[in-house]
Amino acid sequence: MTFQTLIILTFIGLAAGMLSGLVGIGGGVVIVPALVFLLGLSQHQAQGTSLFILSLPVLVLAVFNYWKTGNVNWRFGLVIATTFIIGAFVGSKITLRLPEAWIKLIFGLLMAYVSIQMMLSGYQGLKQNEF
Repeated sequence: MTFQTLIILTFIGLAAGMLSGLVGIGGGVVIVPALVFLLGLSQHQAQGTSLFILSLPVLVLAVFNYWKTGNVNWRFGLVIATTFIIGAFVGSKITLRLPEAWIKLIFGLLMAYVSIQMMLSGYQGLKQNEF
């Protein structure tokens, strides 16, 4: 691994972690595109690497901060986490059978849709003077 690659990986980790803690996004929204476009990984490699990263216990520290302030709904979280395991298993089986171009298209469309919805919601909040 080159020093330049190490710097890029460090930047990706810091950016994904900060955005995850700041706005609650899954780090994959940052990590997957960064690994594909900055380091040349395939879509499948980037997704697999992102899932590995997000499964590490480091995430516990962010959850701990939210828990201390009463901002974790454990019942909802446990239900989603349990079903997330099943969904992740099925989703990984499906994606590994699809061409990479389809996965990139689906990923990009999902990010675009979510982005537009969030911007419209924020714009409506600004119109209503939500400061």
